[in-house]
Amino acid sequence: MLSAAVRQATRLSRFCQNTRRFQSAAATSSTVNAAEIAHFSRLSSLWWDERGEFSLLHRMNPVRVRYIREKLVEATCEEKGEDARREMESRCATLAGMDVLDVGCGGGLLSESLARLGAHTLAIDASESNIGIASTHASTDPQLSSSGNSLEYRHTSVEQLVKEPKRFDVVCSMEVIEHVDNPVAFLSACAQLVKPGGHLFLSTIARTPLSYFLTILAAEHVLGKVAVGTHTYSKFINPSELISFFQTYRSSTSSSSTPTNSDDIGSGASPRPWITRTYAHGLPTRLEAEVRGIVYIPWSGEWKLMPRSSTPWGAAECNYLFWVRRPLDS
Repeated sequence: MLSAAVRQATRLSRFCQNTRRFQSAAATSSTVNAAEIAHFSRLSSLWWDERGEFSLLHRMNPVRVRYIREKLVEATCEEKGEDARREMESRCATLAGMDVLDVGCGGGLLSESLARLGAHTLAIDASESNIGIASTHASTDPQLSSSGNSLEYRHTSVEQLVKEPKRFDVVCSMEVIEHVDNPVAFLSACAQLVKPGGHLFLSTIARTPLSYFLTILAAEHVLGKVAVGTHTYSKFINPSELISFFQTYRSSTSSSSTPTNSDDIGSGASPRPWITRTYAHGLPTRLEAEVRGIVYIPWSGEWKLMPRSSTPWGAAECNYLFWVRRPLDS
């Protein structure tokens, strides 16, 4: 009994240390890591090689897109009923009329998919090489190049974009936050770009022994699936840290301000955090946020989105998707 108490206290201590590490990253002013940008810029010409460096992302992309679509349809059903859901699902352009932002778009894998679903998509990246490759690839597709302003690429950072007045129905940032210098400021900027009632989608990697074994030891050093140095274990972020952030984060009523820490939000902030309550295993309620594990099946070469019920039992110990919704009254 005593040993169990000691183990629990040790886990609690480690969680607090990790949370402090996560929050202390807000000390720097920029989210952009020059070494990370240089690394991905060197690889930019490989983005659309489906068998190359980014093959795992090519296979993951359909699962990410399907999850985004399903969550938006689900939210529409909750708000407007079954008729609205059926009408939305019946459209090929499911995201028609929505303003969508893809932060850290890389070569445009997700951006192009969102644009094809009808969204007015702005895709940004801190690497000029990535933007060049993404723009060139999109220009070769008649559906994208002839669709007016449905897909726009810009070489900029999220903290620069947040200074502009434009806000979005959906903000996505997939496999990006584990590469930034300042996760708290990055999350704050992404959240600030979401319209009231809008959606934020993230995809990242948990900081666990399993994720180190799979993403660094196996994928980088043994199998050579990705370049050595692509991942930094200490920058991985656990779902509990994202949940904790949005339990205290309150949207600023000023569209031009970008708080870098939830404690910095003053009288201009909404009184309501994005996540107001959690239930068993510290997970949020389904209408406010969600954590879903995404697992690579090596014998089929496909990614599988795990069911909600599997999250408390280890499904999100490595790659996972995170969705959270900005309150309508903020």
